[in-house]
Amino acid sequence: MSKLLIINAHPEVDSTSSFSLNVFNYFMKIYMEKHSNDEVIEQINLYKDIVPMIDQTVLTAWGKLRIGQELTNREQEVTERMNEVLKQFKSANKYVIVYPVHNFNVPSKLKDYLDNIMIARETFKYTETGSVGLLKDGRSMFVIQGSGAIYTNNDWYTEVEYSHKYLKSMFNFFGIEDYQILRVQGTDKLDRDEVLQKAYKEAEEAASKLSVK
Repeated sequence: MSKLLIINAHPEVDSTSSFSLNVFNYFMKIYMEKHSNDEVIEQINLYKDIVPMIDQTVLTAWGKLRIGQELTNREQEVTERMNEVLKQFKSANKYVIVYPVHNFNVPSKLKDYLDNIMIARETFKYTETGSVGLLKDGRSMFVIQGSGAIYTNNDWYTEVEYSHKYLKSMFNFFGIEDYQILRVQGTDKLDRDEVLQKAYKEAEEAASKLSVK
């Protein structure tokens, strides 16, 4: 049985005006029409659900765990939640991420999420010849990115758009090489209907492909 995990990294979570969420909802409509009935679909909303950040509490807890010291109730609560986030991620074999570009990078909660799943001996391991991804079992990643600017004109904006580079590098690091991005871009420059119609077409094609994997 396959499992799709939706990672909603939009701060407004269920906004009806968001370009990226509109395209995501259309993608899921097509996907649900085509996907297998026995597939499990889960969703985590990073700005509603608890996604711990690496702070003093987490670092202290990790230090105690290394030397076998007892954790406080708060430290245990946070580390258990991090383990739940990691377990959910690893249990899926298909992923959809939807997010808006924030200052050329991913939203802060998406960075926190990556920090919860980038765990040695879980999603990667260290070897004598370097790090190796542990998720090399044919997983697929589809990313829907919304942005006011256009980042595909091979200009200054292309160089400073770090979110796509970051996500692709991190998931490739885990061993997930089937990575595709749909850019819902130019939302501050172009006609809304023009942007959405173009993105809907790409979303329909992507949903059809992902549904049969």
